[in-house]
Amino acid sequence: MSIQPTKSMANPLVAQSLDQIIKIEESYKRIIAFEKAVESWKNKVVQCVWQATMDQRRIPYAILRMQDIMEQEMALANKQLLTVRQAALSQLFEKEHRQFQQELNQMGKSFYVERL
Repeated sequence: MSIQPTKSMANPLVAQSLDQIIKIEESYKRIIAFEKAVESWKNKVVQCVWQATMDQRRIPYAILRMQDIMEQEMALANKQLLTVRQAALSQLFEKEHRQFQQELNQMGKSFYVERL
């Protein structure tokens, strides 16, 4: 009978120590998960700072590229405008030439055209 009382006394202690060990393991798992979350957060912060720095470095180059593109577009637009104005001026001269020829024909006169 002496064995039984010691067994009944040992079981509550073992149960308590097992419960404590389980609680400690769960606490440790939570701590590890929290540390992983903090480490992940730190990595994200570093990535965000790095990205912001890279963006700040890219902005002046992007502005220069945009200015270069705008200058190229303005040059092309000026060329196109010059071509359109030359065509309009040419049409105007042809129209005035025909009109002047008609007026001369009505008066019985004409242009002298040199043949080569």
